[in-house]
Amino acid sequence: MGMLLFVLLVILIATIGFWDTLAAVMGAALLSVLAVLIGLATVAIAGYVLLHRKRGD
Repeated sequence: MGMLLFVLLVILIATIGFWDTLAAVMGAALLSVLAVLIGLATVAIAGYVLLHRKRGD
């Protein structure tokens, strides 16, 4: 799997250039981090709402 990722990265760099490839990889990584943060925030808000409903506040 690692070798396949390396070959894909080499092909991308050869096709669109180093800086564009770096920007695409960093953008994908940041998008993944953002998706995880949004998921955690959603779970936290849902837990907060359920907790308050259970207490009857």
